[in-house]
Amino acid sequence: MKELTVAATLENLGAVQSFIEQELEQCECPMKAIMQISVAVEEIYVNIAHYAYHPTVGEATVRCEVGGDPVHVTIQFMDSGKPFDPLAKPDADTSLTAEERGIGGLGILMVKRSMDQVDYAYESGKNILTIRKEIC
Repeated sequence: MKELTVAATLENLGAVQSFIEQELEQCECPMKAIMQISVAVEEIYVNIAHYAYHPTVGEATVRCEVGGDPVHVTIQFMDSGKPFDPLAKPDADTSLTAEERGIGGLGILMVKRSMDQVDYAYESGKNILTIRKEIC
């Protein structure tokens, strides 16, 4: 897996997205999959930048691997911030209005619906969120 470690700040979102896009371009990934992956990467990384270390700043490591048969992309997000399992909460009820539903949950729901697999683990003091998407 190729790896990028950055300070977990919003200013580094572009670097994270460029890193992932470079990997996807090497396998001629379809545009629809690129867009879905890009939105998922943004959602996950922005949450790390906003909440993992608040009010301080720590590091985020993003790992990316493309390959297999069928071809798929696996992306891992790792941080040493506060333990948080985004998959532990029930899915947001999209049948409710925004006022009835309350804040939070839509981003991870979108990630879960657009990726083929989403897993979370807390190991050795690190949050590890892994997404996988078949692309060919």
